[in-house]
Amino acid sequence: MAAFETQSTSSYTQEDVQQILQLAIAHQANNQEKEFSYEQLLEIAAELAIPPETLKLAERDWRATKGEILQRQAFNNYRKERFKKRFGKFAIVNTVLLLVDLISGGGLSWSLYILLFWGLGISLDAWNTFQTKGEEYEIAFQNWYRKHQLKQVLNKFVNKFLNAW
Repeated sequence: MAAFETQSTSSYTQEDVQQILQLAIAHQANNQEKEFSYEQLLEIAAELAIPPETLKLAERDWRATKGEILQRQAFNNYRKERFKKRFGKFAIVNTVLLLVDLISGGGLSWSLYILLFWGLGISLDAWNTFQTKGEEYEIAFQNWYRKHQLKQVLNKFVNKFLNAW
């Protein structure tokens, strides 16, 4: 018995319908390598008896969600780049200190303590950088986002001032 023979008696939850349609649209897009226009989106919504107002609200919510995802990606990239710089400084300084200790005393002694304690700090920094869940991450993201927004507002103000002058 084929799975599709019972399609007239099957019923689906709203979540099931969303997942099935999402997969079908993804398969169609992969097969045809095309994008959908807004008119096509309206036609699909009309066929599903979704009012245009509901579609506009859903699109607005989607844009907001997409914007937040892009902001979080930018924040994560910022944190990774900041960690790379800190790790680079750690590696360079500790390599020099290890070489100085090795050359000056015939062995490694004091430079290992610096390497150990600074390495502990770098490890904690790595943990915080690559941890993208939790309350601390959310607080750090919100702080970064506020600073980012403030910089954008100030840049617009300065640009308007310079253009007017």
